Amino acid sequence: MSRTVFGCIEAGGTKFVAGIVAGPDDIRETARFDTTTPQETIGATLDWLRAAQDRHGALAACGSAIFGPLELDRQAYDWGYITATTKKGWSNTDFAGLLGRALDLPVGFDTDVNGAALAESNGSLGDR
Repeated sequence: MSRTVFGCIEAGGTKFVAGIVAGPDDIRETARFDTTTPQETIGATLDWLRAAQDRHGALAACGSAIFGPLELDRQAYDWGYITATTKKGWSNTDFAGLLGRALDLPVGFDTDVNGAALAESNGSLGDR
């Protein structure tokens, strides 16, 4: 039985972890990428997500939990951007826009801290 699949990205200062999931307990595949430059890291992540769709089916959406600071206000002109971060080369990176345009999907965008809190509050981390 086929299920809807989603892309997910946890973007940290040292590594990105991307995944294809069909639910909290249905992780289909994951990959890890070192955080280098936005072009290299986001590019490698997008390439992997595109290839993963060939293996798991078209993604319905992609969620991301990212190091910040971020612009989270959807009404702001720079919604979806990593703003004035201390991570060299990453300030003013249009993360959500790049992701949405490249994959032609709805994108969820939040801080890594909020992503972890959401996962814990939903009990989806279990005993891991």
